Amino acid sequence: MAEMKGSAGLLLQITSAARDSGGFLTVSGTLKNDGAERITVPPAVRGDETEILRHGMSFGGATLVDGKNKKRYYVLRDTEGRPLTTTGFSSLKAGEALAVFIQFPSPPTKAAELTLQVPTFASATIQISG
Repeated sequence: MAEMKGSAGLLLQITSAARDSGGFLTVSGTLKNDGAERITVPPAVRGDETEILRHGMSFGGATLVDGKNKKRYYVLRDTEGRPLTTTGFSSLKAGEALAVFIQFPSPPTKAAELTLQVPTFASATIQISG
């Protein structure tokens, strides 16, 4: 669906972006180290909000932008403030890949194309299904 290049050989490959009946949009993919050496994932990907920082490494800094309707969607959180994303990662060995997910509030059904932004990665346009 989309590839987002990050620093030092990190690659975020988005494989799906699907709405569910609960009002969520789940973006799924793989974070891969395309480099020849171990890479530490930049802490900036988790964002800078105090609540998210308390819960360690995550994709809490990701956003979805709906350019047509001029809206930005932020990562959902549970009742304890933890971001609803893959968490607990810090580095990847050369060639290593990690399955990842990020959940957002679901945009209106007429919004089918959005821009995914993750700090330290190039932005990517994704198509939503469902």
